Amino acid sequence: MQPLFLAVGIVVLVAVIVDIIWTTLWVDGGSGPLSGRLTTWTWRGLRSVGDDHPKVLSTAGPLVLTLTLAMWIALLWIGWAFLFAVDETALVSTHTGATADWSGRFYYVAYTMFTNGNGDYTPTTSTWEIASSFTTATGMAFVTLGVSYVLTVLGAVSEKRSFASDVTGLGQRSEAFVRAGWTDEEEFRGLDLPLESLSTQLSLLADQHKAYPILHYYHSEQADRASAVAVPILDEALTLFRHGVTDDAQPNPTLVENARASTDSYLETLETAFIEPAAEVPPPPNLDRLRDEGISSGDDEEFGETLEELRERRRKLLGVVRADAWQWPPVDERE
Repeated sequence: MQPLFLAVGIVVLVAVIVDIIWTTLWVDGGSGPLSGRLTTWTWRGLRSVGDDHPKVLSTAGPLVLTLTLAMWIALLWIGWAFLFAVDETALVSTHTGATADWSGRFYYVAYTMFTNGNGDYTPTTSTWEIASSFTTATGMAFVTLGVSYVLTVLGAVSEKRSFASDVTGLGQRSEAFVRAGWTDEEEFRGLDLPLESLSTQLSLLADQHKAYPILHYYHSEQADRASAVAVPILDEALTLFRHGVTDDAQPNPTLVENARASTDSYLETLETAFIEPAAEVPPPPNLDRLRDEGISSGDDEEFGETLEELRERRRKLLGVVRADAWQWPPVDERE
């Protein structure tokens, strides 16, 4: 009897099972303790090695998913191998009758987890037969959960990039977004449907980021398909709609506030991805860009006071941008 091996095996198995269930099934829990830290360390390592090159950072998402699955499988493998090492006679060779050494235990656990069933080793007692059954069960159940998790994340990545394209398609900075809805009749027309759609998309995106924080680390090579750029553009545009233009020119306030609430939900997901607010506030939107288009704008001083009240919110938005290795909007200074 090897009590140390028993303790190690139980600790490893409990840790990996909790992490798998936490990550894949607990919608409000975000990433598990192990996978969450693996994600953060991998992202920081790629940023350090790749010098924030978009091509390098675009590999972060696939790499993290691969490493997460590999970590889960490896820890299950190691945990069960240590449990079978508790008793030196737990497994014997069906060919020679010799007890299994460490390589034999790892070999047995591997083919039991993946149900190859070649029978080179066999358990010696009913206790180890039951343990073998649990080995197979955890292998089938948790590998299946892992694959399902990957497919769900990949679907969410597509939706995330679609949202970003919809936002930046209206404008690659907040002032351009606002100008896109201004008409010759000196009012905002045609924005109700886009605002409602973007609000719905962002609300879904926030829920997905809360359930799968790895989405924060799926980096797009193009800024116009990066949600970390699109969310600040949209939120700053909402600030302009609410506080930057005169009351008689504002679009439907219900839609603006609904979209604002969706942004709030998105910002609440930052903690699960270890994303911190920036130390300073970003540059303010420029009301003169709106006035140049004939848009009725408010007083600069009052707008500045409003931005000061939104200081913490805007620091979070800047933190999102920098965490994804982008610059604060505008993407293009000519916009």
